[in-house]
Parts: sequence; structure tokens; C-alpha cells
Amino acid sequence: MSSMSKFKKLAGISAFAFAAMTAANSVNADTWRYAHEEYEGDVQDVFAYDFKEYVEENSEHTVQVYRFGELGESDDIMGQTLSGILQFVNQSPGFTGSLIPSAQIFFIPYLLPTDMDTVVEFFRESEAINQMFPKIYADHGLKLIQMYPEGEMVVTANEPITSPADFNDKKIRVMTNPLLSATYEAFGATPTPLPWGEVYGALQTNMIQGQENPIFWIQSGGLYEVSPNLTFTKHGWFTTALMANLDFYQGLPEEEQKMIMEAGDYAFNKIIKHIDGLAQEALDKIMADCKECTVTRLTEEQIDAFQARAPQVKEKFLSMTGETGEKLLNQFQEDLKEVQKDK
Repeated sequence: MSSMSKFKKLAGISAFAFAAMTAANSVNADTWRYAHEEYEGDVQDVFAYDFKEYVEENSEHTVQVYRFGELGESDDIMGQTLSGILQFVNQSPGFTGSLIPSAQIFFIPYLLPTDMDTVVEFFRESEAINQMFPKIYADHGLKLIQMYPEGEMVVTANEPITSPADFNDKKIRVMTNPLLSATYEAFGATPTPLPWGEVYGALQTNMIQGQENPIFWIQSGGLYEVSPNLTFTKHGWFTTALMANLDFYQGLPEEEQKMIMEAGDYAFNKIIKHIDGLAQEALDKIMADCKECTVTRLTEEQIDAFQARAPQVKEKFLSMTGETGEKLLNQFQEDLKEVQKDK
């Protein structure tokens, strides 16, 4: 299916799927509903089906998975989860950050390293992720089951990007996330929040001149077709999280709560293996399909020019999140020191 065909299908699917879901809710209480933000075969979809596999093998429940667009955009599926229509939602802090400001910490550029071994160890061992974030999410009606990385962020644009000056006069699509907007303002661009369903068309018509995403999503969504210059800036990794409606989770027997958390761990271990090598595979597909595409990997000197602008984003994060954000950031930095000390 072409990239544009994917987008054209969304409106019809959404209304039908929502009606079917509501009907299912009344006749099958043993079915748990789970929505995510990506297409069939993408990282969140693979994670969802690993989670589903564990739940269905270790309980009498079934899990119904809904992919991007079937129930609307990211804001829609979060609202459906908070209202109890959905039991589970997989969503990036890029969108959750409007509900939970401190989740935007992942968008402080150059806070996280980009080598996979360090990133994975950080997610496994971080006190900030595994102890502090669950309490923060619970305050907003969500049970945090698992946070996991999807891939290094890559910028695509209408020309190669090698310096902050190259972002001048460029509108760069961002998720509806104030801190991500602050990042691209710091980089010299004009951040332009757009829902995912509008991104391809906006790039195609030059309404925007660029965007950022992990490389597998750039390939899966066909973004390289309309934004052919890829730049590896090394400013961060795309992070996402599986959450449950807190009331739903707390209403379950203790053994089922335990099983859900084990399912999250099972899916995490599987997805880490899945994403190993995925970025190169996606890049190879892009370059085989797109003769005009370019790939720019910034030198250390070029990275320094972007990294010098990161402190202003960090200050923005602290001003937005107060004491909670300060404690979280301090713990993040301690956790990172711990996983990097032997490397």
C-alpha cells in the first residue's frame, strides 16, 4: 500500500472500528482493548503483539490491538484510555507530555546517548524510569507498565542539515509537545505542531520543510518520498510507553496485575532484539528505493554547534515542571553516569 493510500484509509476505518469496539465491550468482558500509534509491523505493533501473546498464553483474556488511525489520532486514544473505553494505550511522551509535562524530559536534546547498548541498559536500570515515572503517571490516572526505546531520531528536510543556520526559515513538524517545540526553536527552526496524519501531505505541499522520527518510521510512512534529505544529528532516541487505565488495573486481582507487568517485561525483551539492526535495514530500503535521497551524519564539530543550544531547552523543561522536573532530571543524570561509568 502506498503512503498516501494509508492516510486515505484512516477516516473510514476509525468510525467503523470505534463502533465495533463499543459493541464488543458489552458482550465480551474478557477482551482487553489496546491501541498504539504505528502501522502494522512497526515497533509498537510488534511490541503490542508480543504483549498480547504473553497475556493470552497466561490468562483467559484476549487482547484486541488497534493500530494507528483505527480509533483516531494519539490524543483520541489517550482520551479513550482515560475514560476506560480502552484498557491499554501505547503512546510516546511526545504526545503524553501535554498531559504529563515531566514526560517531556526525553526531548531535552543530547541528554540521552545514541549508542544502543547504553540506551538499553539505561532503560533497564534507570531509577528515574522504573521508580519515579510510575508514581508520576499514576497521578494522572495511568498505570505505567513499560517504557522502551524505538530508535535514534533522524531529521528529514528539503535539503541536507549540517548546522543550526540550515534550519533558518524552515518549518519543522513537531508533535504536540511544548519542549520539542523549544528544541527546534533552539536549533533555529520554526516548530510546527501537526498530528501525524497530516505530515505527509504537509511535506508534499511544502507547508512544512522537515520533520523528525526514527528511521524505521520514516521508511514505513514513506516520508523520504517527500522529504528526501536525512540527517543523523545524534540528539536523542524516540521513546514510547505502554500504559493502562489505572482504575482498570487496580480493579484486577493481584495475580492478573502481576501477569500484566510480566507481559510488559516479556515484550520489552523481545522488542530490544527486534530493533537491533532495524535502523540499518530501514535505511537500506530507503536508499534502494530513493535515488535522490541523501544521508548526512554530523561530525563531532557539527554536533557541538547543536549541543551548545541544548542548555536553553533544559532550562525550559525545568521552568515547565518545577520541583518534580528537577528531581527527575537529577536522577536521569545520575542514572546515565552509572550506566556510562564502565564504557
